[in-house]
Amino acid sequence: MGFILKFILTAIVTYVLAKFLPGADISGIGDAFILVIVLAILNAIVKPILKIIGFPITILTLGLFLLVINALIVMIADWLLGGFKLDGFVSALIFSVVLSLVTSVIDMVTDRS
Repeated sequence: MGFILKFILTAIVTYVLAKFLPGADISGIGDAFILVIVLAILNAIVKPILKIIGFPITILTLGLFLLVINALIVMIADWLLGGFKLDGFVSALIFSVVLSLVTSVIDMVTDRS
C-alpha cells in the first residue's frame, strides 16, 4: 500500500511542479504518471552508469556533479516523452532539485504512517 501511495503522490507532485515551475510543461496527469515510471526506470538503469563515469568529477566538485546527473536524467525523460517538455538545462536542474526535495518529504511522511 505504501508503494502505491508514494507513486500516486509523486505523480501528483510531478504534475504540479511541471505546471508551476518556469520552463517545464506537462500535458496532463496521465503524462505525470508515465513520467514517474520513466524517471524510476532511468534512475535504476542509466543513473548508476552516469555515476560511475562521472565519479572523478563528482569527487572534484564535492558531490555537486550529482545535481548535474539528476538534471541529465530529467532531460533524457524529456527527450523520451512527448507530453513533458523542458526549456533547457537550467529548467531541468531546477525541476530535478525541487522534485528530489519534495519526494524526500513524501518518503518521510509515508514511512511514518
